[in-house]
Amino acid sequence: MFHRLILYITIGALASVVLLTLNPVSNTLLKLAFLAALLTFWSGLIYLIWNRRPARLTLLLLPVIPSVLLLLPARPVDTKQLTSSYLRNLTKYESVRYVWGGESFFGIDCSGLPRRALRDALLTYGLSHLNSNALRTFLQHWWFDASALALSKGYRNCTTPVGTSGTIKTMDYTNLLPGDLAITRGGAHLIVYLGNDQWIQADNEKGKVLTQSGRTDENGWFHAKVTTHRWNLISSPR
Repeated sequence: MFHRLILYITIGALASVVLLTLNPVSNTLLKLAFLAALLTFWSGLIYLIWNRRPARLTLLLLPVIPSVLLLLPARPVDTKQLTSSYLRNLTKYESVRYVWGGESFFGIDCSGLPRRALRDALLTYGLSHLNSNALRTFLQHWWFDASALALSKGYRNCTTPVGTSGTIKTMDYTNLLPGDLAITRGGAHLIVYLGNDQWIQADNEKGKVLTQSGRTDENGWFHAKVTTHRWNLISSPR
């Protein structure tokens, strides 16, 4: 009876992990639920296969691998490579539907778009270079949510003001670098500069992620007053 109960709990935990992964919305409560479900599934699976020594040892050692990676000595991150990856990741979300609070391919919002693209870049760089600095920064950005308003105020020292302001239609782009953030006054919306007058955003009015020219295309957000900001992770000249 107890074995069957553990089996049901383990299956339920796995289902929770899958459902929470598919859910585009991300917040602290859902992250805690995901971690709890993952831990429950892992613990239940160990109990269920305890008599199979190779499988048991494999499962017990699984958490050791990421722990070792995170504890490696910190090394500098190649800013140019990270920025290129970040910009590529931004465009991968083209046409993804707009979902308030979303941070995934199943739905994303205006601040979730650059934050998710940066996290993707950090994770890819960290794993491919075995760089603990990038991996720890990835986890920090995953755990700590930041709205457009928070990013405009330099939340957790993530961003720095560029100094350019106005409207996307009329302001000077000279001092902007690809990846810079334009945030409306009051933090209602965020748009990301891609270079060559192109801007990408998760547009709540259009209902999806799209790229447009700030000079020639029409969009209501292009007429809103904005301030510009730069990720500190990619702020080095390149």
